[in-house]
Amino acid sequence: MSPTTPRTTARRTAALLATAVLALTACGSGGSAGGAGATGPAAADAGLPTTDVVSDVKKDPAAAELLPADVRARGRLSVATSVGTPPGATYLADGKTLAGQDIDFANAVGKVLGLTIDREVASFEAILPALGSGKYDMGTGNFGVTDERRQTIDFVTYINDGQGFAVRKDSPLKKVRSLRQLCGLTVATGAGTTFEATLEENRHRCEKAGKKPYDVKTYAEQGALWISLQQGRTDVVMSTINGLRYAVKQQPGLRFLNEFKRLDVGFAFKKGTPLAPAVRAAVNRLKKDGTYGRILKKWGTGPSAIETSRISPPELR
Repeated sequence: MSPTTPRTTARRTAALLATAVLALTACGSGGSAGGAGATGPAAADAGLPTTDVVSDVKKDPAAAELLPADVRARGRLSVATSVGTPPGATYLADGKTLAGQDIDFANAVGKVLGLTIDREVASFEAILPALGSGKYDMGTGNFGVTDERRQTIDFVTYINDGQGFAVRKDSPLKKVRSLRQLCGLTVATGAGTTFEATLEENRHRCEKAGKKPYDVKTYAEQGALWISLQQGRTDVVMSTINGLRYAVKQQPGLRFLNEFKRLDVGFAFKKGTPLAPAVRAAVNRLKKDGTYGRILKKWGTGPSAIETSRISPPELR
């Protein structure tokens, strides 16, 4: 056996990390992190829950009556779905079947409204513009409700998630209460997300404090993002609270740091959509019949429950 060299060790480490991440995420092309991910089949299910909590959901005539006449007549809803990591949306081991909290909620809403879901996988950053053009009726992808997005997009809320941080276990970084604590560090996050926007908007705070600005590295694939952290090319990951908590349980050597900011999360629609009242009624019906709670329990996201669904509420501050 040949002696182990530093280069060999590095290659082995990279291979092990890649294998671990593939067991966690779908690592195809074109997606983004933090509520967005791969758009091609490539991952194992990593023990994802497969309990069926949706098939028994019944149509609610009162909610269905709120649908626009043309949608009710065609009986179908076109949905663009961003696929990333659990618990939001990912692929099962066959590389084709979608699973996740977003998938269950959209399917359950369809059943309440008596609609067939026509789902198309799309990259996170492409969905909102596509809704505006009328390409899809609805989008899913852990879209946080922000005041900026509300200017061009309508939302129907179904969970509460938000922004958080994760680091390697050997990181000296403690709970992040201010982005100034990141000064001089390299932060990994997803392209086209609220995390990227938040980081870019606040980079100047480091200079004002007389410190070196943090460096923002954006990734279109969750696998690359986590490998960058594990290998020390980045110091901290900023992503969804639920996604981070799930990810650190699946990967050794990482820890969830803290929640930074809570955000309502909603199904996304073209601004001025007539679909919003019907979808809101459907979500509230799911809360009433117990399906809502069963979906959260299945995916371990009970703290993300909301009291009632709302249409484009103000951004949480």
